[in-house]
Amino acid sequence: MVRCDALIAVLFPHFRAVLVERVFTECGVVHIVARTFDGPASCPDCELPSSRVHSCYQSRLADTPVGGLPVLIEPTVRRLYCDSGLCGRRTFVEQIAGLTFRYGTRTPASRHVLAVVAVALAGRAGARLAAALQTRVSRTTILRAIMAMPDPVWAVPRVLGVDDFATRRGHHYGTVLIDCETRQPLDLLPGRDASTLAGWLPEHPGAEIICRDRAGSYADGARTGAPNAVQVADGFHLWQNLGTAVEASLRLHSDCLKAAFSSPDGPASEGGDSDATKTMSPIEARIRERHATIHALLAQGHGIREIARELHMGGNTVRRNARASVPEQLLAGRRQPRASQLDPYKPHLDKLWAEGHTNAIQLHAELQNLGYRGSYQIISDYLRPRRRRRIRVVPPAPPGIRRVTGWMMRHPENLADGERRQFAAILAGCPELKALHARVRGFAEILQTRSGQHLKDWITATRTADLPRLHTFATGLEKDWDAVLQGLSTRWNSGPVEGRVNHIKMIKRQMFGRAKLPLLRKRVLLTAAANR
Repeated sequence: MVRCDALIAVLFPHFRAVLVERVFTECGVVHIVARTFDGPASCPDCELPSSRVHSCYQSRLADTPVGGLPVLIEPTVRRLYCDSGLCGRRTFVEQIAGLTFRYGTRTPASRHVLAVVAVALAGRAGARLAAALQTRVSRTTILRAIMAMPDPVWAVPRVLGVDDFATRRGHHYGTVLIDCETRQPLDLLPGRDASTLAGWLPEHPGAEIICRDRAGSYADGARTGAPNAVQVADGFHLWQNLGTAVEASLRLHSDCLKAAFSSPDGPASEGGDSDATKTMSPIEARIRERHATIHALLAQGHGIREIARELHMGGNTVRRNARASVPEQLLAGRRQPRASQLDPYKPHLDKLWAEGHTNAIQLHAELQNLGYRGSYQIISDYLRPRRRRRIRVVPPAPPGIRRVTGWMMRHPENLADGERRQFAAILAGCPELKALHARVRGFAEILQTRSGQHLKDWITATRTADLPRLHTFATGLEKDWDAVLQGLSTRWNSGPVEGRVNHIKMIKRQMFGRAKLPLLRKRVLLTAAANR
């Protein structure tokens, strides 16, 4: 058997320094009345112990819930005199270890739970969860709890990651700094210009490597704030810049794409009949397609019920199509024509239609002269099937610039068979695009193998090709040569920073994008510290 005092010592360790006098429940709240023990207490300023009591008063502290009920602790604490003549404090209130702190209305345990909820959810969502935990607070109390928490302590990183994020997309941006080795966020700064980074780096010296994107502002800021640090241009952004140059080059040769798919022998005409036309109503086309699908599944050994479930059709519909050996059996007799006043005149009407007379009003007048006494609507209904839209089977449109850019930037082994055939036809019809593809694969090899020592040869070969947009890309590499060479030779990149930017976006969405930078910064830093 476990003694009651032992159970209390385990569940309520913060009651060791007080004497519990009474416990009762009132209005769904557990009240715990206690008082401190007699004895000396130390002054918070001079730390001199004192036993001279000035007065006593009862405090009220919110604690963590017990048994699903909120707990309110009401300790009686003493106010004592400070007997030191050198201390500026005349009186002080004794603090109970593990239970009270100055100006606090909650126990440390309750304050910790509130802080965890605040960091995880903030605002109204945090207040709703706190209410479910029997801790009723307002959203502003949650926000104050976040802002009162100290920033996590971190050491100056050896490898610093820098990237921008949007506080309001298209209008306001900030800068996020992380430790690329531990992936811990260090700070969020307002703005993304060079002076923002240049002002932060001297205040936190010690970074040896700075990973950044291709933005010139971060390059200038890193060069100004940490001139001895090695800058690394991110490989993904290098590949992205190359993709932009490739797309611009393809736009210059868009006629090659049209020529490759407009010829009769081009890939677009494979397996298709470009000049085939059919006079068919949409209903008839749907009946024929459904009949062919059902008979194909029957030939594979599937049953009626299985086909009905697969095609989301009724069982009778599937059986009717299965019994029909040809689709014409489904088309014939769908609507049995009835005798009409137009029947004696239909041969003459067909003859006039074949001669090119297609105006129903004129045909109606012509038949009236022959003795027809029916209405114009009967003639219009009879001619309507002949006026149905002709469904033309046309070849698919040639791929667009963006799609061909994707084919060129992807590894050839990752292309589907149809994409590979179309891409080969495009390259075969344009020597410039074939040379462009060779340059792209060469840069991809350098990027994948981290063989930056071959970049100079790649640029030299690129200069000899008639690819002006790729020349512009090569010029940009030369302007940022040292950082680009490091990005193509070392393992450091901005991947951890991009992941942290996604984390920032998630927290922004949690707060409906309404949080300003100070609160956003607190939540990003504290959330990352809690997940470590």
